[in-house]
Amino acid sequence: QVQLVESGGGLVQAGGSLRLSCAASGRTFGYTMGWFRQAPGKEREFVAVVGRLSVNTDYADSVKGRFTISRDNANTVYLQMNSLKPEDTAVYYCAARLQFALGYGPDEYDYWGQGTQVTVSS
Repeated sequence: QVQLVESGGGLVQAGGSLRLSCAASGRTFGYTMGWFRQAPGKEREFVAVVGRLSVNTDYADSVKGRFTISRDNANTVYLQMNSLKPEDTAVYYCAARLQFALGYGPDEYDYWGQGTQVTVSS
């Protein structure tokens, strides 16, 4: 079992930065970790993913060049978000999956956090 707890969300002006953290209980070394987001009235969408050994990462086109995903050896995954835009406003979720391949769909993940709100004002 893996439990995920996100933190770091908040209110920021457009152009600002936030760093989200996802602390995992239990050993997540073998898990691929992803970030997703869900805006009101919209489906949950892929944001970023990091592979088991941190070698492979990938991003949604909408955040490429602005967001960076990383993980450390202490079971924590980060999402550094720069140059934030109002359209980045959403609840951000951390997720884990026990597969080698990177995952892009919500149904490909086995464990989820409770989410953290990110609001970007214009």
